[in-house]
Amino acid sequence: MSSSPLRLLALAIASIMTLSAAAPAEAARKRSQRPAATQSRGATKAKPRTAPARPAPRRATPAPLPIRQDKATQLNRIYDEYWDASMRLNPLQATFQGDARFNDQLPNFLSAASRQQSHEFMVEWLGKVEKLGAEGLQGQDLLSYEIFVRDAQVSLAGEQYPTWMLPINQYYNLSSIIAVLGSGAGAQPFNTVKDYENWSKRSLGIQPLFDQAIVNMREGKAAGVVQPRALMEKVLPQLDAVIKPTAEESIFWGPIRNMPDSFPAEDKARLSAEYKRMIEYRIMPAYRALRGFIATEYMPATRTTDGMGGLPNGQAWYAYNVSSSTTPARTPAEIHSLGLKEVQDLQARIATQMKEARIRGSVQKVFNNMRSDRQFMFRDPDALLARYREVGQRVDAALPALFNQRPKAALEIKPVEAERALTASAASYQPGSGDGQQPGVLYVNTNDLPSRKRWSVTMQYLHEGMPGHHFQLGAQQELAGLPRFRRHGGDVAFVEGWGLYAESLGEEMGLYNDPYDHLGYLQTTLLRTVRLVADTGLNAAGWTRQQAVTYMVDNADISAADAAAEVERFMALPGQTLAYRVGEIKIRLLREKAQSELGQRFDPREFHQEILKDGSMPLDILEAKIDRWIASKKA
Repeated sequence: MSSSPLRLLALAIASIMTLSAAAPAEAARKRSQRPAATQSRGATKAKPRTAPARPAPRRATPAPLPIRQDKATQLNRIYDEYWDASMRLNPLQATFQGDARFNDQLPNFLSAASRQQSHEFMVEWLGKVEKLGAEGLQGQDLLSYEIFVRDAQVSLAGEQYPTWMLPINQYYNLSSIIAVLGSGAGAQPFNTVKDYENWSKRSLGIQPLFDQAIVNMREGKAAGVVQPRALMEKVLPQLDAVIKPTAEESIFWGPIRNMPDSFPAEDKARLSAEYKRMIEYRIMPAYRALRGFIATEYMPATRTTDGMGGLPNGQAWYAYNVSSSTTPARTPAEIHSLGLKEVQDLQARIATQMKEARIRGSVQKVFNNMRSDRQFMFRDPDALLARYREVGQRVDAALPALFNQRPKAALEIKPVEAERALTASAASYQPGSGDGQQPGVLYVNTNDLPSRKRWSVTMQYLHEGMPGHHFQLGAQQELAGLPRFRRHGGDVAFVEGWGLYAESLGEEMGLYNDPYDHLGYLQTTLLRTVRLVADTGLNAAGWTRQQAVTYMVDNADISAADAAAEVERFMALPGQTLAYRVGEIKIRLLREKAQSELGQRFDPREFHQEILKDGSMPLDILEAKIDRWIASKKA
C-alpha cells in the first residue's frame, strides 16, 4: 500500500520510540500501536468493609460467570489500562493516534531511563496477561491474548540488540519527523490557540532529544555500531533543508503563515513573537548542533560495509528483524531461497504472457515502451479518475464470486488535494468510519500525469480499494469490540500482504484481460520479489552493495539508479521490505492448504471472510487461526 504521510510518520515514530524493543525497520512487525509504556505500580488495596449493624436482606446469589467470559473480561480491562498507560508515557504516539491530551509533551524517549521504563513496562504488562493465561479463551479473546503476548515477547527479545545506537538514517531521520510535526503538515494539530501553545511547549523537548541522539551515536561509535557512510551522506542535505537563518524562512514558520483568521489579534501577535524566538533560539540551534556532530565527528566513523553483517552480532540481529517482521518460522536463508524461486516463476509467467499476447521484442524493450509510450498515458486528470471509476465498476461486478461480505462504508474515489500532490503516492487509501456513515476514500494523485500509467490502474485499485485495503481495514474498523492495541494498528505483513494478494485476485476475477495490465502487474510483483533476494543477500549472505544492485538490474528490469535507491533502503531498514511479499505468499499458501484439505467443501468466499473477519494479526497467529477453521470445516 502506498501509505499516506501521516501513516508513514506514525510508523516512523513508532520505530524510534521502541528503539529498545525492536529494530529500526518500520518496523514491519512493529505495529504503530505497540508503544512501550509503564503504569504506576502503587495500586491501593481496598480496605475491608465494616460488618453491618443488622443483617442485610438476603439476595439471590447470582450465577457465576463462565470461566472463559470472566477471564476475557479481566483481560480486556488489562488491555484497556495498558493502552491508556502507553499513551501517557508516549505523548508523541498519542498524537499520532489522534489522542490530543499530551500534545504539549516531548519526553526524551531515546534515553537509557526511557529504555528501562520500556523494559519494565513490557515485563509488567506481559506478566499481568500471562498470569491469567489463555486456557478457556475462544474467538477474538484468544486472538487478543495471542497477539498481545507475541508482541510483548518480540519486543523483549529485541532488547539485546542496540538499535538505540542508530537513531538516524535518511529514511527515518528523527529531525525530519520533528520538522514535519512542527510545520503543520503532520499529526500535530494547529487549529486553536491552545494547539499553538502546545507545540511551543513541546518544542522544549527538541534539544534534549537531539542531544541524546548525539550521545547514543557516540556510544555506537565506541561499540562499532554505526551507520554505513552512504546513508549518512543523505542525512546532511535533509538537515540543510531544515536549517534556515531566520524563522520566517523555516518550515517551522508554516503554522504562523497559516494562522486561522479567527484568532484574536493579540494572540496572533503574541504567538508570532513566541514562535520567532522558539525557532531562532531553540529549534535551529538544536538542528545546527546535530548537523555539526554528524558532519565532523560521526561521518569519519561511519562504516564502509553495507549489510548488517558489518555490525557486531549483525547476523543474529538481522535474523531477529526477519522473524519479527514476517514470522518466527522464516529464516533469512529460507526467504532468500523462496525469493529466488518466486523470481524464476514470475519471469516465466512474463515470458508466457508476452508469447500468448503476441507481444514481440525483449522484456526490457517491452517495459521501456510501457513506461514511455503515450498510449499508456492520460490526457488529463479527469481521464485518470474516470479510468479508476471504470475499473471500480468492473471490480464491483466480479466481487460476489469471491466475497460474501463487504464493509458497511462505501468507497469514494477522489483526487489528492493540491497541497499534498507533490509528495503523495500514486494512489492511497483512507478508511471510513466503522459505522458506515463516512465512506472510505481511494485518493488518486493526478499530479505529474505522464507518470500515471494506464496499465497500473487496475492493480492499484485492487490493492488500495476493493478488495484490498478498503475490505481489510474497513472490516477492522467495524470491530468496535476489539481492544485498542489491535484496533488502532496493523501488522504490516498482514495488511500489505493482503493488499498484494488482492492484486493477484485480478487474474481470477478476469480483470487483467488487457495484456499490458497483466504485464504491469507481473512486472511490479517481480520488483517486489527481487527485494526478498537482494535484502537477504545483502544482510545475511554477505553480498556487497554492488552485488545487490546488479542482481536487481539483471532480474527486475529497473535502472541502476532505482536499484541503488532500493539497496540503500535495505541498508537503512534491514528486513523491512520482506513483510509485503512474505505476507502475500503466506495468504496464498493458506488458501492452497484449505483447498487441498477441504476439497469440494472449499469456498473462496468463506476463506476470505475468515482471513478478514478478525482484523490484522501476525502471520503465525493467522496460520493457527486458519488451521482451526479448516479443522472445524472438516468436523
